[in-house]
Amino acid sequence: MSTPTETAFLQLVNQHKGILYKASRIYADSIEDREDLQQEILIQLWKSYQNFKGNSEFSTWMYRVAINTAITYLKKEKQRTKNHTDSPHHFEVQQEDYNPTKDKQLEIFYGAVQQLNALEKAVIFYFMEGMSHREIGNNLGLSEGNARVKLNRTKEKIQQIIKKSGYEF
Repeated sequence: MSTPTETAFLQLVNQHKGILYKASRIYADSIEDREDLQQEILIQLWKSYQNFKGNSEFSTWMYRVAINTAITYLKKEKQRTKNHTDSPHHFEVQQEDYNPTKDKQLEIFYGAVQQLNALEKAVIFYFMEGMSHREIGNNLGLSEGNARVKLNRTKEKIQQIIKKSGYEF
């Protein structure tokens, strides 16, 4: 039986589940790794949910937790075990009816994004979520102008990676 806190948490996470999908797709390349990363992000969201004060939108807070968790997860991935004994719950998020192999362009795009560094991945992630240069900068500790430059350079880098792969636009 779920508590009101768990119910509210799961409703918020399900409203913003696209964040989970995008973060895991940007930071992990195999389906198994993406599923593991989504579960790790959910665990970290749940662990830190009591500290969410509502000073920002839930989605903004969720972005930060997702990106920080993804970066930490990748650093620890080799040392990790598959056992999450410290987690009292196994959260289920409703999955999108989506098969990435159907969309070759998206697959090529995500393949290029895999080659970016952590900051570039975060910039693209926030851009894909429709954030302004100011919001991207605020989330990453950059000035608005620096965020704009970083985003433009990252877009150019993705285009160069895709061109090198032989894909025609």
